[in-house]
Amino acid sequence: MESQWQQKWLEMGLDRTQENPKQPKFYALSMFPYPSGNLHMGHVRNYTITDVIARLKRMQGHRVLHPMGWDAFGLPAENAAIDRGIPPAQWTYQNIAHMKGQLQRLGLSLDWEREVTTCSPDYYRWTQWLFLQFYEAGLAYQKEAAVNWDPIDQTVLANEQVDSEGRSWRSGAKVERKLLRQWFLKITDYAEQLLQDLDQLDGWPERVKLMQANWIGKSVGAYLEFPIVGLEEKIGVFTTRPDTVYGVSYVVLAPEHPLTPQVTTTAQKQAVEQFIQEVSQESELERTAEDKPKRGIFTGGKAINPFNGQEVPILIADYVLYEYGTGAVMGVPAHDVRDFEFATKYDLPITTVIMPAEGDASEPLAAAYTDPGIMVNSGPFDGTPSGEGKTKVIEYAEQQGYGKARIQYRLRDWLISRQRYWGCPIPVIHCPDCGIVPVPDEELPVTLPDNVEFTGRGASPLSQLEDWVNVKCPTCGGDAKRETDTMDTFIDSSWYFLRYTDAKNEQDVFTPQKVNDWMPVDQYVGGIEHAILHLLYSRFFTKVLRDRGLLNFDEPFKRLLTQGMVQAMTYKNPETGKYVVPSQVTAVEEVNSETGKAETVYYEKGTETQLSVFFEKMSKSKYNGIDPAEVLSKYGADTARMFILFKAPPEKDLEWDDADVEGQFRFLNRVWRLVDEFVNHPSSAKKKQKTGELTKAEKDLRRAIHTAIKEVSDDLEGDYQFNTAVSELMKLSNALNDADCKDSPIYREGIEALVLLLAPFAPHIVEELWERLGGKGSVHQQAWLRYDPEALVVDEIDLVIQVMGKKRDVIQVPASATKAELEEFARSSEKIQGYLEGKEIRKVIVVPGKLINFVVG
Repeated sequence: MESQWQQKWLEMGLDRTQENPKQPKFYALSMFPYPSGNLHMGHVRNYTITDVIARLKRMQGHRVLHPMGWDAFGLPAENAAIDRGIPPAQWTYQNIAHMKGQLQRLGLSLDWEREVTTCSPDYYRWTQWLFLQFYEAGLAYQKEAAVNWDPIDQTVLANEQVDSEGRSWRSGAKVERKLLRQWFLKITDYAEQLLQDLDQLDGWPERVKLMQANWIGKSVGAYLEFPIVGLEEKIGVFTTRPDTVYGVSYVVLAPEHPLTPQVTTTAQKQAVEQFIQEVSQESELERTAEDKPKRGIFTGGKAINPFNGQEVPILIADYVLYEYGTGAVMGVPAHDVRDFEFATKYDLPITTVIMPAEGDASEPLAAAYTDPGIMVNSGPFDGTPSGEGKTKVIEYAEQQGYGKARIQYRLRDWLISRQRYWGCPIPVIHCPDCGIVPVPDEELPVTLPDNVEFTGRGASPLSQLEDWVNVKCPTCGGDAKRETDTMDTFIDSSWYFLRYTDAKNEQDVFTPQKVNDWMPVDQYVGGIEHAILHLLYSRFFTKVLRDRGLLNFDEPFKRLLTQGMVQAMTYKNPETGKYVVPSQVTAVEEVNSETGKAETVYYEKGTETQLSVFFEKMSKSKYNGIDPAEVLSKYGADTARMFILFKAPPEKDLEWDDADVEGQFRFLNRVWRLVDEFVNHPSSAKKKQKTGELTKAEKDLRRAIHTAIKEVSDDLEGDYQFNTAVSELMKLSNALNDADCKDSPIYREGIEALVLLLAPFAPHIVEELWERLGGKGSVHQQAWLRYDPEALVVDEIDLVIQVMGKKRDVIQVPASATKAELEEFARSSEKIQGYLEGKEIRKVIVVPGKLINFVVG
């Protein structure tokens, strides 16, 4: 039945966006998937959520853009080429075909005519064109930067190809850090805009905005310069605590800092070089890990603190990275936790320059003092509050030429170079005479060659293809070479949502009219793991293209929903730390010796080891994954969708439970039976209009119908509380099942309302039910229901009558009755008269709309 109605739905063209300019637009977007080959339950949840929103908006009268595509470049395809001996394109496209079929089984109302695939030349042609827009704007440049280097395979490694011990995934060699000339985008030019415009994003979760703000990391402080003894150069540092500058007892350079060789004395040269070699074999994460002891070494050189003239030693340390800030820091151990530990380890002076108002600066510190206080041992600034001192020290530095005020960001320029094949080629040519020359627009795309051998060793496969690399310079016609780096795949996903608006345009990246009409995205749905980089890069792209005159909006995504993970029961051996396959688990009922209650305990088969059991994110490596194909085959797409939506609010983690899946399966079957019984009822088709006053049963049912319409509509706006919306549908089905007016047209109203309200959630079964009810056209083309406020008005209520606090009767009374009228109705009850006869009524307590209590003597 499901496949039959899905096919009909597709043939009717309901997945095609009807671009009626008179209708308000709504752009519903899920983060597009990487074509790994199989959908997982995280995909199912993401796309189901967005699909319900898209279907709802269509029924509410919007023209809806709900597209899908493939984030298809990336390292896994290249690894597959190495392991399987097949081209990356072949592996990618066969995965796309399989996953597309899986998506279609879910009954998603996607506009497949707008499908984009980032590894297709008709897409990456425009990715290259956009790169050249950045280059023309001065926002793309080359400089040296560190990469992960496998010294055995002689190749660059991605971070995910380096294990937790810092070794290569393939050769097992200890990975080194090596400098290569690479391409960057100047995202730092937009740091302040990216930070300030977070205030525009009212529809984003606060924690996501906070994560972005922290990643941008705006710091207000000072740039200060420390002269080097015996050299003309100075060491520049950035600090947010210029008030502590008189407490500087050493300066630290990054091992990669260009001044490191110059400040290193002959006596220390060998030790410093050995230290640099050791640090080069550590990843950035290893070097900056909070729980890792910081290592350093004296260079023998000295710097001068210009504020007090003191000479301080210059060290290099593993925790200072050249790519961050100035590549140098001033050490103030008395007032920085990390500096205090470092100074203690290397026996460096610790001088207190900030102290509490009641403190004693002569007493040695047991730990770094980081709170505000009064400046001491700070020359002319003694006695100055530290907050005020920051400003005064900066003013003094500017007057004396020691430094200046500066705003700095944690955000670094975006390194987009990848020394790999399966990515978008960077469209520039290197000419010995002309320098860097952009590939002319008419020669785009620069396509990836097919005749590539994948070994996982040596330089990038592209650099080894002389016929592809060697070209003529577009400017002078001389011999030149292509750029052999490809782009970071985050580039592809930073603008795909723009291409969807004009996906078939062969002349332009998109037309301004279409992109400005559909954008920004009204609702974006995706995982929290993309809260920083993907969203930040997409915002950056949007602002650059706006400044290039291609767009007229500031932000790409109005609203953001970050759905929670899908988790499943997981079994782990606490002794070995290994996960256990569910088929190797035995469940045993045992009595808990402490509570005396029976409980289920899990053991690994063939052992006496009790397993740890908990919910964890689905993963093949944890043996807790649920295959969507199996769920669809057993229950159908509608049940899978209903469970996904009902089990938890969309932003919360969802715990997979077969019993709850069964529950949704039974609910849909109940709805089917309700409609089936109604359709087959002899008088159901005759009584379509009601004349005269409604009976109490009809009023109650109509109230339940319009309550459901109101509550479901409210739940599907704002925060999208699908779980409570499904609960309301269950209540309505129960009310219909219990109704005493099944021959009434009100009952028909209720049946039709249930089907229409269920349409966005369970599209296949509802399409069938709608036809059985005699509905015209597709149910998904019907208008969304509006509730009747008058139907919610309660005419009568149940009044509980108590005598001395004990319930003695319940009667029906008008909802509008006054306290006096309620007392009169209560006194007229025959049951109550028996309890009151011969007794003095000392007090009558009336709770309007609920109860009356007679207090008697």
